[in-house]
Amino acid sequence: MIYLLLSILSSTIIFVVFRLYKKFGVNTLQAIIVNYFVACTVGFFGYIDGSDFSHVPSENWFPGALMLGALFITVFNLAAITTQKSGLSVVAVATKMSVAIPVFCGIFLYNESTGILKIIGILLALVAVYLTSIKTKDGISIKAKNLIFPLLVFIGSGIIDTSLKYLETSYVSSTDVGLFSSTIFATAGSIGIMVLAFQALKGSLKITYKNILGGIALGIPNYYSIYFLVMALRSNGMESSTIFTINHVAIVTVSTLTGILIFKEKLIPKNWIGLALAVISIILVANSAI
Repeated sequence: MIYLLLSILSSTIIFVVFRLYKKFGVNTLQAIIVNYFVACTVGFFGYIDGSDFSHVPSENWFPGALMLGALFITVFNLAAITTQKSGLSVVAVATKMSVAIPVFCGIFLYNESTGILKIIGILLALVAVYLTSIKTKDGISIKAKNLIFPLLVFIGSGIIDTSLKYLETSYVSSTDVGLFSSTIFATAGSIGIMVLAFQALKGSLKITYKNILGGIALGIPNYYSIYFLVMALRSNGMESSTIFTINHVAIVTVSTLTGILIFKEKLIPKNWIGLALAVISIILVANSAI
């Protein structure tokens, strides 16, 4: 449970950092790319014994780590496009409701439990995520021609969580969690460098210190959000469908409350209903695991 709580805390800090980007005018793409290398460095120097990384490409989990790294930055760019075309609420809903994918995979592929409390809790969690994420009384509106982008964000985010569970279960040893996590971030960062190189060739690249600092501030909690999530999945106390549900809903809940307390955000009635349902869903899903 402690690893799950630490993952939720780390993800909430990520939310705060992203909010500060807007306040200080940080270039999100540049900061994200710097963040990947910072996260990779945290793993290499903090959680890996020895300095010989030559064996990494021969590890069974290496192809999966490369895939996840590519997905990380791809989903981020899709989320940015979705934000531009349909708004932040659509991205929030697509990202958080993607929890349905790893939850159902856990139930059907790993034969995890499906008690009545758990099923009700999962359904309430999905409703809670939607109600908490929307910021207008009319809900969300997506033009038909733009529907593909949030759909890809939904699928991509779900594949990331599902792949983490699969690789952790099948290939990653307890001593390789740090190296596995760092390899994911190194891959995403390397792809990001290619994006920046393309921008440089076009003459549109301008790197500033605040973008670098923003990446450092994001990279540390970002590494721990993945590291602690993988460690939580390795624990024997809860099934993956339970962990993913609690993790996603708790992040939405704590981030929303943080937004109220720190950034003085105003919530509409739907958001408050969503928060109440989120708390109920966490209680139901957690109790189903006892």
